[in-house]
Amino acid sequence: MSDSLFILRPELDRDAAAIDALHAEAFGPGRFARTAFRLREGVPHDRMLSFSAVIGEELVGSVWLTHIGIGDEPALLLGPLTVRPDVKNIGIGRALMRKCLANAAEAGHGLVLLVGDEPYYGVFGFKVVPQGRLQMPGPVDPKRLLLCELKGGAAQRAAGVVTSTRSDTEVGSDMGARSDTGDTMETWDTAGSVRAGSP
Repeated sequence: MSDSLFILRPELDRDAAAIDALHAEAFGPGRFARTAFRLREGVPHDRMLSFSAVIGEELVGSVWLTHIGIGDEPALLLGPLTVRPDVKNIGIGRALMRKCLANAAEAGHGLVLLVGDEPYYGVFGFKVVPQGRLQMPGPVDPKRLLLCELKGGAAQRAAGVVTSTRSDTEVGSDMGARSDTGDTMETWDTAGSVRAGSP
């Protein structure tokens, strides 16, 4: 793809089919058996905190945040993070990560959980959870269970069973979630630098 700019914007209703295709290509049918999927099953992700990456008119990346609880501590589950294979390695995944975490922190959330590889996610502040501290609803490699603390003390309070929860902002249409207006869009170049506040 020749266009070197990509735009990050809140996820919209019309993105659903393209995002589903990204998930299917990245994870295949086996994604439905994953423990992280079980947490998201039947619980909509939060549109106010989830973002899409587009180049021109094409959706090329997506990241979701879903409300969960860790014991009595509210948290967010990050994922899936997906980027279309033909535009990988130009910074889209990193930009989506930074954007969703910054927005979650700005909205007052204190903690984000994900299942992934620490060498990649560690640069965003994620650390391996001490073994036995969290109980997931299915098997997870303990080396891939990661937490990012957005608010001081949140990680220390998080212990116990990880469960799905629901937020009033999770369900919405293009209007009810967020429209793709200039104040919610960013144009990025392939070096991962913000070029402008809107395209």
